Amino acid sequence: MEITEQLALILEKAVSEANQAESVKEIEAIRVSYLGKKGEITSVLKGMKDVSPQERPIIGKKANEVRDELTAVLQRKKARLEKEALDLKLESETIDVTLPGRQVSKGQSHVLTQIMEEIEDLFLGMGYQIIEGSEVESDYYNFERVNLPQNHPARDMQDTFYITSDVLLRTHTSPIQARTLENHDFSKGPLKMISPGKVYRRDTDDATHSHQFHQIEGMVIDENITMADLKGTLELLARKMFGEDREIRLRPSYFPFTEPSVEVDVSCFKCGGQGCNVCKKTGWIEILGAGMTHPNVLEMSGVDSSKYGGFAFGLGPDRIAMLKYGVDDIRNFYLNDQRFLKQFKRKG
Repeated sequence: MEITEQLALILEKAVSEANQAESVKEIEAIRVSYLGKKGEITSVLKGMKDVSPQERPIIGKKANEVRDELTAVLQRKKARLEKEALDLKLESETIDVTLPGRQVSKGQSHVLTQIMEEIEDLFLGMGYQIIEGSEVESDYYNFERVNLPQNHPARDMQDTFYITSDVLLRTHTSPIQARTLENHDFSKGPLKMISPGKVYRRDTDDATHSHQFHQIEGMVIDENITMADLKGTLELLARKMFGEDREIRLRPSYFPFTEPSVEVDVSCFKCGGQGCNVCKKTGWIEILGAGMTHPNVLEMSGVDSSKYGGFAFGLGPDRIAMLKYGVDDIRNFYLNDQRFLKQFKRKG
């Protein structure tokens, strides 16, 4: 049998197999079987060494035609099989748009963030600046600049985490006040600021204490600032956070950076001051500490304490949230338990 006849029969056989193929894998096997290096067409062409030189161009031309035609047949069949497979996959994965969609849950701010933003909004409305600072501070600004020199016993109440002998995680946001105070130009007006942020103290974690918590400190420095200004400001804060009928009282206390210093209580928002389990039958709940800014704090920042004075206060949003919502364990705020956090929906 002549080589050209063999090639024609091979083409016919290969096309028949391609037409019967049912997968892309089968098509690939047919291609290798006929067109590969060890395929049938290649094997037949090895006999060309016995063909006369005059016939070789004719056989070569026929071989190329067979290769091209078979390649085209295989490519068309492969394309058709791939399309059928894709159509079948799309049909099986079709989304029924008539079905109701899944409800996308809407996120919300953390309850502590809500409390802090509520306090910030109040003070912004009174013309205060909101100034934030670094959580890593120097011992000098964290302690000495707020009237807590080296070896002062009051430092024991604010034992913290030291990075080096002079660098630490801040124990309060007071360093921001000291840094702001030394750069403030009083010829342009008074200093009115609050400084919110996270603070750190080496404390035993229990239901009411945490090694990390939030704090908002405020300061007003100007001429002729009195304790009456402090009380009026804190009354407004208490009524904003706990209800318009709340009253406050000031009790003498001690803080190194204020003189005189006071503890601030708010009339119990549960019993109205009559006495209950929340206020421990006293009718009052302690909420923050405050006082008139110590002259030493002013002088260390280059402010003339004989001309300027002011007040400062510090409160814990964590404690405010615990009191406002009746939370009995501060650690609940940090466990990321959605069952707990979803209770505190922002109003409006």
